Amino acid sequence: MATETVRLTTAQALVRFLAHQYSERDGQEQRLIPGVWGIFGHGNVAGIGQALLQADRTGEADLPYHLARNEQGMVHAAVAFAKMRDRLSAYACTASTGPGSTNMITGAALATTNRLPVLLLPSDMFATRAADPVLQQLEDTRGGDVTVNDAFRPVSKYFDRISRPEQLVPAALAAMRVLTDPVETGAVTLCLPQDVQAEAYDWPVAFFRRRVWHIGRPVPEPAALGRVAELLRTARRPLLVAGGGVVYSGAEAALRHFAEATGIPVADTHAGKGALPWDHPSAVGGLGSTGTAAANALAAEADVVIGVGTRYSDFTTASHTVFNDPDVHFVNLNVARLDAVKHSAEPLVADARLGLQALERELDGWKTDDAYRQRALELAAEWRRTAEECFSAGHGPLPAQTEILGALRRSLDDRDVVINAAGSMPGDLQMLWRSRDPKAYHVEYAYSCMGYEVAAGLGAKMADPSREVVVLVGDGSYLMMAQEIVTMVSERIKVIIVIVQNHGFASIGALSESLGSQRFGTRYRYRDAESGQLDGEVLPVDLAANAASLGADVLPAATVEEFVRAMAKARASARTTVVHVETDPYGPNPPGSAWWDVPVSEVSELESTRRAYGTYRDAKRSQRHYL
Repeated sequence: MATETVRLTTAQALVRFLAHQYSERDGQEQRLIPGVWGIFGHGNVAGIGQALLQADRTGEADLPYHLARNEQGMVHAAVAFAKMRDRLSAYACTASTGPGSTNMITGAALATTNRLPVLLLPSDMFATRAADPVLQQLEDTRGGDVTVNDAFRPVSKYFDRISRPEQLVPAALAAMRVLTDPVETGAVTLCLPQDVQAEAYDWPVAFFRRRVWHIGRPVPEPAALGRVAELLRTARRPLLVAGGGVVYSGAEAALRHFAEATGIPVADTHAGKGALPWDHPSAVGGLGSTGTAAANALAAEADVVIGVGTRYSDFTTASHTVFNDPDVHFVNLNVARLDAVKHSAEPLVADARLGLQALERELDGWKTDDAYRQRALELAAEWRRTAEECFSAGHGPLPAQTEILGALRRSLDDRDVVINAAGSMPGDLQMLWRSRDPKAYHVEYAYSCMGYEVAAGLGAKMADPSREVVVLVGDGSYLMMAQEIVTMVSERIKVIIVIVQNHGFASIGALSESLGSQRFGTRYRYRDAESGQLDGEVLPVDLAANAASLGADVLPAATVEEFVRAMAKARASARTTVVHVETDPYGPNPPGSAWWDVPVSEVSELESTRRAYGTYRDAKRSQRHYL
């Protein structure tokens, strides 16, 4: 029997294929690829561009197209969308040959580092090499098959180049497999030579059938469960670390029940914040280099650490110094064995929800003692008093950043989403922010990419239009990438953007000072005529005017009170609105309680650097591997 076929170009086939992909978990189906972000150029306008146009005009495939303003920005928007959708749905991104495609590499690295799915479709050179070299082609003396898109390989979880139409069939199926694998997911890159995009082929009709990719919940192995429970029963000072895997699994209720049943205090990472409400009796706040004094004090004493869905970044472990008990043991519940075995842990490879439920049953009747639970409560209460002092510092003449964060939190509902990624704000947020909803705290701190915030606000709002989305961005990150404000306006998508202006890289400035480098190169200033350094007067940069020129409404605020009023207006508006406020770059800042390993020059002619090295050398002594 002859196989039924249909003649389409490679690009038309890919568009039709993507429109028929679905994911399913717990009986709930959703579009796996709900649409395409893109910017057209000569590499994709007549291929993917034509295919998307044809699909739109004929209705043969439902795959909406969204025009971005920066290729990196559209990947950030796609990643934020996937994060809000618990990795069950992911956008595709198409870019033209050369710089259009390589602009997506930073976004690819961010997606893979955060383990969030995104499908990248960079255009490539001619597979036939008929017009060689073409515009924007890299000529590599090592081989004729090397293109700039090979730079995607190390930052992609799956990479393929479609040099003949029929290669798309296995490549597209493999791409969907990786996108829907909770262990392997990240950036998936299919390079599309521009001539192959337009080449016709007789495709098997079965390739375009409706496909549902089932995302399962791996169950814990009984023997592993027994070993973990046996270790936990010996614990006197256990601490649970809730990471992003708790949120992606939808394990918030299981975590709460487990904490209440066992009395184990719960600290969180950036990705896990809100998995347990901040005011729950077991919640002790963020852990690590920018963690709360409560969480870090408990970590210093912990004899057993239960990591659930965390990859243990250096900020979480304070560069391997926060867990100070010489005999500390780790139990890691994670869907990825890579993370489950970290720190010589007793691994429990399983879905976070099912793993917590099974472990609670296995520990039935066991609970931490009253004195330990009371200590955790007292430490958490003491830190909350500290946080209140930060929120109401009464600093002047410019307000402290912590005061703006306090005013912002009071202005928002529990479901409203706050987005941030880089600068000093992630540290302040991890210490101070109060979240009862895991989707309300959206801080990208795996890649901590400046420029993520504005684009991410767009993606997050598209993922859940029912929530108010507030982008928190410093002037440094804003200047890196703010173009997607134009996209918000064109798509009629309302986002609130709070620009915190402090005239430089405040976070790195403070770090530079602590490391003996005197805030060198971190201020936005004129170059002084006498010193020759960038330490002159403040630059006359008007970010509010810039945002207005991109189409946003702008509300300036000079005080905390004005900021509160501006936020009320922004929430009431139906348009993208920017609230601009200036803060003191020198603090005051929340009190730190842990370390971060940033090497200091071992020899120096500068006294400031020599002093910093002495401090660094002393801190380094407490660093160790957990063996």
